[in-house]
Amino acid sequence: MAPLVLDAATLRRVIVGFHGGLADHRQVIDNLNVYPVPDGDTGTNMTLTMKSVVESLDGVADDLEPLCAALAHGALMGARGNSGVILAQILRGVSGVFRDAAAAGSVPDAPVVAQALAAASDGAYSAVARPVEGTILTVIREASESAQAAAAAGGGLTEVFDAARDRGYDALERTPEMLAVLAEAGVVDAGGAGLLLLFDACLAEIDGRPMPEAPEPSAAPAPAAVASEAVPVEESSIADLRYEVMFLLDAPDPSVDGFKAAWQQIGDSIVVVGGDGIWNCHIHTDDIGAAIEAGIAVGRPHRIQITDLLDQAAEHSESFMAPDEPVAGAGAEPPAAVEITEDDRCSVVAVGAGAGVVDILMSMGAHRVVAGGQSMNPSTAELLAAVDSLPTGHVVVLPNNKNIIPVAEQVDGETERMVGVVPTRSVVEGISSLLAFSPGATAAQNSEAMAAAAGSVTHGEVTQAVRDASSSAGPITTGDWLGIGPDGIAAVESDVAAAATALLDTIIDDDHELLTVLTGTDADAATTGAIVGHVAEHHPDVEVEVTEGGQPLYPYYFGLE
Repeated sequence: MAPLVLDAATLRRVIVGFHGGLADHRQVIDNLNVYPVPDGDTGTNMTLTMKSVVESLDGVADDLEPLCAALAHGALMGARGNSGVILAQILRGVSGVFRDAAAAGSVPDAPVVAQALAAASDGAYSAVARPVEGTILTVIREASESAQAAAAAGGGLTEVFDAARDRGYDALERTPEMLAVLAEAGVVDAGGAGLLLLFDACLAEIDGRPMPEAPEPSAAPAPAAVASEAVPVEESSIADLRYEVMFLLDAPDPSVDGFKAAWQQIGDSIVVVGGDGIWNCHIHTDDIGAAIEAGIAVGRPHRIQITDLLDQAAEHSESFMAPDEPVAGAGAEPPAAVEITEDDRCSVVAVGAGAGVVDILMSMGAHRVVAGGQSMNPSTAELLAAVDSLPTGHVVVLPNNKNIIPVAEQVDGETERMVGVVPTRSVVEGISSLLAFSPGATAAQNSEAMAAAAGSVTHGEVTQAVRDASSSAGPITTGDWLGIGPDGIAAVESDVAAAATALLDTIIDDDHELLTVLTGTDADAATTGAIVGHVAEHHPDVEVEVTEGGQPLYPYYFGLE
């Protein structure tokens, strides 16, 4: 007979089972990204986020209140990538309702579980000002609606989780109908696909049914069934809104809706995450004063960070996260350290992979280098550990990968230090930003100056396709070499040199004077020489500097200034 309540021991087993399910399906989800590059990340990031949650439960008694507190904290600290951040919000909503039930002396039954899923949906949606349907948000919302209906009809835990699972899978299949970019690529949302394994894990514990088996990676479905993680926020043009304003806000929870409404009148790209009186706030706006005054009207804004976006390169136009796959041993690289003097007010934490990349970042002024990037997304906890290891009161973080930016933004709320995040999307942007670093300035001052420096660089990279696909640059066959620029895939060629030179011909303009080439582990001298020769012949006014980066998966990183 299925249990009537979800006690602490069962919840622990569900979390462990969910992590196991994600681990089993990780490779398949990672391989099924809309961009056919060898670093799919959705399954990896969700798996590593849940690994942190499982580890956070070690040593915690089978008591709902402390278990749920550890669950929420572990998700926040372990969140990796956009999918991990949203998953952390969902788990926070569930754990909050369960904790309240335990505090009232009860154990979650079917109605409480349905209420928890509703809170999870509300929490995920409330994290962004303009949610976009066709993402993980749609999946959790529709699943929670069916769970509530099942509970209202008198269903038990099995009926509630069955309803959530069935409606969730139905919503997942319909995500391309809701989001044009998914329909155009013939994909469904990968974040939603990963989330549904949570309901499978619940049913495995409640009534003993087996977890779904992951198909062999080689048996991945055709592009029409491919999964890709869509960003659940509405994108805006950075050219339209000049400033990025971020701060922590101490304010009572009921006042935050009014605060967000005020912000919606003055900007875009609004994200407000938190609860229990502390909120992490982000907006793009032309009116800095109004953005801060809206916070003052409801509470106390602090750790204010302002970045001038005018000179920054526009974000990639695609509506999904660039994929990442971990490389064996990538996490074993220890943080690097350089000397900090007594007069220094601010220091830098950067993310990078490859011995050469680490050496360059250190030589340019980074004080800690956390292993990660295109090969692995570090967790909030790993970035926090690097930040807290530094003696300065102000720290700047360089994510150097767009997947890592939302994770880095979680660090500020977990430390007493003033943390500024420069939204660098590539290693070459991070290197360029370090030219503007001043150890005597504040994190906010450095963030603004370093963001402007990063925005002066045009970046590109070359990698190899891991599956057949289509692109604006033409059809892609497994094994093709791809040249990827600021606006996505710009070149598809049969050999790496052709892809690199075609990409450079696309992104070099008359204003560029210097090309920096970072060679990866798969680069060879002959190919590098051919690339340098091509630039000398076709772009004679551009000076070329070649440096060994040692990065995995991408034989070439390019930076143009």
